[in-house]
Amino acid sequence: MSSSGILTVREKVGYSLGDLAANLIFQTLMTFLAYFYTDIYRIPAATAATIIFVVGMLGAFVFTPLVAVLADRTNTRWGKFRPWVLWTAVPFGVLSLLAFSTPDLGPQGKVFYAAATYTLLLLVYAANNLPYAALSGVLTGNMAERNSLSAYRFVAVMVAQLAVQSALLPLVMILGDGDRVQGFQNTMLLFAVVGSVFFLITFFTTRERVVPAPEQKSTLRQDLADLVANRPWLVLLVATILVFTTLALKSGTYVYYFEYYLDEPAMAGFLDQIGFNAMLGGINAAIMGMGLAGFQLPEDATTSAFGLFNASGIILMVVGIAFSKALADRFGKRDVYAVFLLISTLFMLAFYVIPPDRIAWVFGAQILHGFFYGITIPLLWAMVADVADYSEWKNNRRATAIIFSAILCGLKVGVSVGGALVAGILAHHGYNADLDVQAPQTVDGIRLSVSLYCSLPFLATVALMFFYKINKPMESRIERELAERRAGRAAA
Repeated sequence: MSSSGILTVREKVGYSLGDLAANLIFQTLMTFLAYFYTDIYRIPAATAATIIFVVGMLGAFVFTPLVAVLADRTNTRWGKFRPWVLWTAVPFGVLSLLAFSTPDLGPQGKVFYAAATYTLLLLVYAANNLPYAALSGVLTGNMAERNSLSAYRFVAVMVAQLAVQSALLPLVMILGDGDRVQGFQNTMLLFAVVGSVFFLITFFTTRERVVPAPEQKSTLRQDLADLVANRPWLVLLVATILVFTTLALKSGTYVYYFEYYLDEPAMAGFLDQIGFNAMLGGINAAIMGMGLAGFQLPEDATTSAFGLFNASGIILMVVGIAFSKALADRFGKRDVYAVFLLISTLFMLAFYVIPPDRIAWVFGAQILHGFFYGITIPLLWAMVADVADYSEWKNNRRATAIIFSAILCGLKVGVSVGGALVAGILAHHGYNADLDVQAPQTVDGIRLSVSLYCSLPFLATVALMFFYKINKPMESRIERELAERRAGRAAA
């Protein structure tokens, strides 16, 4: 079967729906898990930080490698990786709902329940998302098509991110009728059902084309030895940890930034000035006219501004993604990734110096950061697929899942560190969920988190790209020589 064929739009869309499904939960974990634990389930911030970090490390260093070993050695009539998407579709949805439920079990019971449900969720997440990610490396061997596939999947990621970061809190208020506890549970039920259906669509619309050579026999020890000797993989592993530390930290802190740093009257004035409140009032009037009073959108200035802020950044990320493939095809993934990650970081740094009443400046920095960061979003995962090709090209053995597992391990380390930092920084600076107004040192910790602390890992990632040697000429060489080898095997 050809490993260099062009993918149909149907297959690209079907594959990308799996990312949409996973990111309805993943983005919720990154953006709201610390907030859910501290402000909804009322677990102390320091305890929440411990749960997020310890369970995250377990997911990174136990669950992910275990699934990688099993997935690379799975052989079914559906392939190696597609079956895992099928098997985990429904359990993923069920555990997502349980992790955001709030049974009244007392202080110690709450901690145990949170840790247990988060642990099971990360186990199923690894069993689903690692094979799903590895699947992108075996749908096609054509690197230009991989760039295109990455663009499709990360548009889906942005759709999920838009739904979570701009609509989750309003959905919580609507579906809970003002009760945030019930609202979170009902919202996660909706996400769970949609996600399970989308995973099934991914399974039925994709097929695996790039397969290891029939004579390939490799042990786990050989696979690990190949990894350790694979310098591009090592660079991407560290880069992934750094990038997702930033993403988890800034996503998890934004809700506190709007709640406690930005000036609420200034936010209301900004929303009036741009016509958002008038539009919201018109929508609610129409909803009332249809007799659906229970589904009115909340008109709280902080909730509205937070949703619009996230939506504006995400929409510009999608615009940036549209430029990613053409730039990567021309200049190579590595160089495009480094340049635009650096530019996006400059606008993130700006959050530290923006006064709390300059809401337009906050939105401007978010929009520009979103656009330039959007260009980089598809490239990291496309580079991981290239690293799998590099390993096959260099060692004459292909172990796609273990390469992706190591990168997903880095992702989980980053998310765990970043998520724990959200709660940990809050605890360090004296955050108290029972206070409507936080102490000045707490507010300053929040402001540092969304600017300077978030920028440092991004800047370190840019520096790492100088050590990633798969540039545009090497991409072309690897693709050409692997295609010749596979064609020779097919002819034989």
